[in-house]
Amino acid sequence: MPGRCTVGHSTNLVGLPTDLIASCAYNDHPVPLRISGVREMNRSLFEMLSQAPDLPDAGIAFASYMMAMFGLDPEQQEPRREGQGRVPKRYRSSFLRLIKGWGYDSNSPEGAVLKGWVESRFGIFPTFHKRIIDRETGTGWTTYVEEKMSSRFHNNSIYTQLDLVYEFCQWALATMVAPGATHVPLYRGVNDFAEHQIVEKIDRRTAVVRMNSLASFTTDRTIADCFGDIILTTEVPLPKITFFNTLLAGNPLKFEGEYLVIGGDYRVTASYL
Repeated sequence: MPGRCTVGHSTNLVGLPTDLIASCAYNDHPVPLRISGVREMNRSLFEMLSQAPDLPDAGIAFASYMMAMFGLDPEQQEPRREGQGRVPKRYRSSFLRLIKGWGYDSNSPEGAVLKGWVESRFGIFPTFHKRIIDRETGTGWTTYVEEKMSSRFHNNSIYTQLDLVYEFCQWALATMVAPGATHVPLYRGVNDFAEHQIVEKIDRRTAVVRMNSLASFTTDRTIADCFGDIILTTEVPLPKITFFNTLLAGNPLKFEGEYLVIGGDYRVTASYL
């Protein structure tokens, strides 16, 4: 579309062209995506996961591994007492903190870091962050870059944490949640198309829509109703799911059936309340 940014970078870390990953053709015929080197460098994690009898036990194994790797255990998150005073805690960036921030507001600084991770690993540019991002020199792009690069969130290998979350999510989908499946039907409620580029109108209710680089969907249509009068329904390929509500116990997205989905062009059906 004239005046809008391109889909993304010419390179990424998953070994397929970005334009293909972001296309309806990929959504129709998905193939697995692997972030380069993640599984190879973390073989012990996937050996632990292979011994888990169910998803809750796998989640415990994953959480334990992340605690050991990135110092996310509670003792390192709270101030320590020494004598009569309190020693300020050392803040450690955590993927759970980012997901919590996203749950409150996808246009928060935490949301910018998550969108930046998608851009870095899958090559897909965001189309919206607080405002439409229509060109790399615009205000929207500048705000996004400033927030995604904030040192507040980059002091604990945060992109590496998110790489592991994605690979764990893909392992869980393939082995325990939806073995043999290629897609899952998901819903998104919107009030208008301000944040979504309509790439092609197929008929009165069907269109190809360019989703943001990372977008929230839900498995529950009644929940989608709470977020807008227009309900977008689409079949999301499993490799484009980065996180889902039952992946980890106690996560902040647990009660809305929420899925975090890599963006690009999606064929959607729109229905109205």
